[in-house]
Amino acid sequence: MTSWLNPRRSFDTPCTVEVSHRFESLGAHVALDENLPIQPGDRVLVHGSEIRVPYGQTITERRMATVTRAPWWERAWLRMIGDLGCRELIDVSFTDRRRV
Repeated sequence: MTSWLNPRRSFDTPCTVEVSHRFESLGAHVALDENLPIQPGDRVLVHGSEIRVPYGQTITERRMATVTRAPWWERAWLRMIGDLGCRELIDVSFTDRRRV
């Protein structure tokens, strides 16, 4: 349901899910068809049962996914918080570090 308090838009799209359980890589990757851009605050829910992969293998499956777009104000808020969070990782110093 869309209202002025929750103006989220949802739609379904096909996707490709790749799950890897190998020594070199362990992870899952979802690629949406049509190369839809996913922005801060958007949610992607992949439908279907759990994918279990035996050790040493990679499985690729076609599934359906529901993409829920974030409202503009949530997107702006998350971008601002993300920028502030990255600034905590930066260490800028104008000393020569000999007497710090």
